[in-house]
Order: sequence, then structure tokens, then C-alpha cells
Amino acid sequence: MCTTCGCGTGEVQIEGHDHHHGHDHSHGHDHSHSHDHEHSDHDHSHEHHQQGQDIHYGTGPAHAHAPGLSQSRMVEIEQNILGKNDEYAKENRRYFTDNAMLALNLVSSPGSGKTTLLTRTINDLKDDLSLSVIEGDQQTTHDADRIRETGVSAVQINTGKGCHLDAHMVGHAMANLNPDKGSVLFVENVGNLVCPSAFDLGEAHKVAILSVTEGEDKPLKYPDMFFAADIMLLNKIDLLPYLEFDVEKCIEYARRVNPDIQVLQVSATTGEGMDTWYQWVQASRQLRLIGRSDILNADKPQQMVSV
Repeated sequence: MCTTCGCGTGEVQIEGHDHHHGHDHSHGHDHSHSHDHEHSDHDHSHEHHQQGQDIHYGTGPAHAHAPGLSQSRMVEIEQNILGKNDEYAKENRRYFTDNAMLALNLVSSPGSGKTTLLTRTINDLKDDLSLSVIEGDQQTTHDADRIRETGVSAVQINTGKGCHLDAHMVGHAMANLNPDKGSVLFVENVGNLVCPSAFDLGEAHKVAILSVTEGEDKPLKYPDMFFAADIMLLNKIDLLPYLEFDVEKCIEYARRVNPDIQVLQVSATTGEGMDTWYQWVQASRQLRLIGRSDILNADKPQQMVSV
């Protein structure tokens, strides 16, 4: 259960895997687990508010609300879930580091143009870089199919009722991809500006994509996501002449939440600003390769085999 929204992940499907069974990966993951749902705590500590007043759920330590669960129980559940996720993320990160791979976690709300931006990025970089993709959606393989049309390998993860990818899912998907050493892995997360901020996938960077059609106050409304991101791509800037969107105010809000966040203005449709994004990807990959002459001259890493 996700303690932010209460979603379940028991219906996860990963191409090439049955996610309901345990898997042991050669890179050190033991991914056997069960999806437990907690319903036994009936300490109702709801706070009532008079009409016209703001209502703030999650005033306790867990910053979440679920009927039938006290804040203390929510804290315990959240710690267990995130603790297990962090263990898997640590193994993913070790694999990426050992093989000098750059893993980027693309996060955004639905409709930001994330998949369009990703497909353009792939088409423009695939002749220079080895690329692969993990696609996250609740249902369908539409986005993974779009990626495969570029000629780049992609694995689809359907999360069912789940609103985010976790490190466990990514570890399984990597077993199918078997990417090159020194390559770039794009993880396109489920469209959601809340829950993906809390789940480390082992990535080098979270890349937040915000469309100018969404409103400049999104960084203030969803601060955890923009605090967790290292870079924000302000997308669809070709539409600015037709919108009332204050670019400078949006950037100010993002840096109020995260003073170190880098902001690039791009249009995945027209290509404006995309070269700067590509330079950032190339520079980030080069940092992964520093001192790794063994990687530059090597074949594929050892395959992540599931049993």
C-alpha cells in the first residue's frame, strides 16, 4: 500500500515476468515478497473542521491519512515500505555504478509531454549513445510501443492500481533489458507528481518535466517532487504566446523549493532548447565514465537473470 494515496500494487505486470512470484537476480537482488495490506488498526483520530475552514489531512508524522489507521500505524507502514524499497534501490544503484550506466527517472503529471520528449530525445541521441527505456503506466503498452518504434529496447511495467514505480519493479525490468555498459537508461515513471518523489529507483537523477499548460505554481503545490529533482524541463514553451504563464515566476517557485534545481526551457514538438537538454545528458553520462576505460572497451554487462 502507498501511504501517500493508499494505492495497491498487487496487479503489477512486467513484460517477461510474473510479478506475483519471487525472483533472484544475479546482481544481488532477492525480490521475493508479498504485498501486505494493513486493515487492523481502528484508531480513528480524524480532526473535524467547521465549514469554510481549510482542511489539512496528514498533520501527524506520516503526513498521510487513511480511514481506520492511526498516524503511528501509518508511520510504521511507511517506514517498512520505503525501507524495503531503499534496499532494492541500493542494489540497482550498485549495478548502475558497476557498469557506468546513467539512469534517469523522468517524472511528471499526465499530459506534460513526457513521452513525446523522450521519443524525440531517443531519435536525436540513439546514433551517439546506447539507450534503453523502462516504461511505467497503470495500463496499456502504448508508450513502450512508441519507444520501440525508434529502434530502442523498452520494457513496459503496468502497475495496475499503483501510482508509481518502485525499485523492485525496476530491478525486474532490468533483467529483460540487459543494457550495454556505459549506456543511458531512461525510466519513464507513472504520471503523478506525488508518490514517485518518495521512491528511490537507484537512479542518478530525477528529471521533473513540467508543461507550461499546467500552471506556474506546480512546484509549490507539489514541493516534494521538485525538491527531489535535480533538473526541471519546462516543456511546451512553443505554446507560451497562447497562454498566461509566467516563466520567471515558475522558475522562482521551483528554486524556492529547491535552490539547486537546474531549469531548462524546451519544446519537444519544435525542438527549441532540446540541444541544451542533450548536452546535459551527455555531460552526466561522461561523469559516470570518468576513470572507467574498462567500460568504454567492454561488451554488455553480465545479464541480470531472474529465476
